[in-house]
Amino acid sequence: MTTLTETSVAGNDDRRDNNENTDQKLMVALDVDGTLVDHDGHMSPGVRESAQAVVAAGHEVMIATGRSLNATLPIIEKIGIERGYAVCCNGGVTLRLHPGLDRGYEVIHKATFDPAPALRALRERLPSAKYALEDADGNFLSTERFQDPSFGVEAVGVDFHTMLEATAVRVVVFSTENTPEEFNEAIEHVGLAGVTYSVGWTAWLDIAAAGVTKASALENLRGRLGIEQHLTVAIGDGRNDIEMLTWAGRGVAMGQAPEEVIAAANEVTHSVFEDGAAHVLRSLL
Repeated sequence: MTTLTETSVAGNDDRRDNNENTDQKLMVALDVDGTLVDHDGHMSPGVRESAQAVVAAGHEVMIATGRSLNATLPIIEKIGIERGYAVCCNGGVTLRLHPGLDRGYEVIHKATFDPAPALRALRERLPSAKYALEDADGNFLSTERFQDPSFGVEAVGVDFHTMLEATAVRVVVFSTENTPEEFNEAIEHVGLAGVTYSVGWTAWLDIAAAGVTKASALENLRGRLGIEQHLTVAIGDGRNDIEMLTWAGRGVAMGQAPEEVIAAANEVTHSVFEDGAAHVLRSLL
């Protein structure tokens, strides 16, 4: 693994000596929270401008995020992607973007699953946790007034039984009363068969359909676009980015990423607070 240093990522030194990045179209997958924006949701001018420049250069730049659709669209607009694709809900939803489409996008793939087995098992181990579910129509159902910016819409409070009967694209579990260690222990005890899941920075769990990750959705798009594997780039910071960083020809972890995320990457850039994504993006120009 190569760690990018201050001298290798500053200013014009971001540009690589070889011309492989300028001669061929790249597929560039960008995580949002902790990568393009900080934990307050702020995108720095340097990150925004470098992302816009890579888009303008003609590369296939796409957001790949755990956020739901409506929380992803403002980021797509901010970095100037009008044509192309985006991956939401950790791979559960894929968008095609084009200005000629109604609303500027269409959903071209949605992976749904039955959340009931996982919800029942988790509720038994984590009875005080908060639960939210995105259904097949893009609505969010939640318990205990659970709301998060990543939902993109206001969650509708329902009882737990109603959630069990829904068809899900994404399930989120959050605990304020458990430590992350207790949360992880409970998840390991449950097993969560038949789904794909990732644990966040705190006692936060994202659940998707079995086999569905950012990487699985990106691989489908890579085949659709006909881009060779070695021309793929991904930047991320979370445990839900591990598969994506392993998948990419050039996987770059943010400087603040957990050890297991860094271990999955080819390179490490600066943290989100030091515009690490901007350094990588400028190297693609």
